Amino acid sequence: MDSAVARDQALDAAEELFYARGIQSVGMDELRGASGVSLKRLYQLFPTKEQLVEAYLARRDERWRRRLAEDVAGRPDPRERIPAVFDWLEGWFGEDGFRGCAWINAYGELGATSARVAQQVRAHKEAFRDYLASLVAEAELPAALTGPLFLLAEGAMVTAGVTGSTQPAAEAREAARVLVAAAGQVY
Repeated sequence: MDSAVARDQALDAAEELFYARGIQSVGMDELRGASGVSLKRLYQLFPTKEQLVEAYLARRDERWRRRLAEDVAGRPDPRERIPAVFDWLEGWFGEDGFRGCAWINAYGELGATSARVAQQVRAHKEAFRDYLASLVAEAELPAALTGPLFLLAEGAMVTAGVTGSTQPAAEAREAARVLVAAAGQVY
């Protein structure tokens, strides 16, 4: 098995198990069994579990942000792209196996003990905030709107993860529409 295939198999198993059950509850031997990659090969690819967690979060980040951006880009009106973020979140919250935000979950488990994981989480959140800032700019709205929209989205993610409901996205979307409308009148 070549390195790229083994790496993908290990990351596929890590993503499935870490997201479903939590990082600390999954051991490397269990990852070996789920991935079909030998324990020796796993440790060659990822000398520490922390490095595997970093790689899992990095790959998930790229996929998550790409899916969001592709969905939102389909809206022709820049002012509709902001509420479209919350439409996309609602769909994500309704997916089978949704267990909240992987980065918030990882930070809750390892943020106090792993600077590398904490940095990965911060990088994801910063990239998401920057994406929202780009949507605000495209809609020609005040930059100050970015922070409240970011907090609405993050709050919806946490609440949806805790409640298992898609409702937080719908509520956050309506709040975002009010903020966008108010900012548009002031601007």
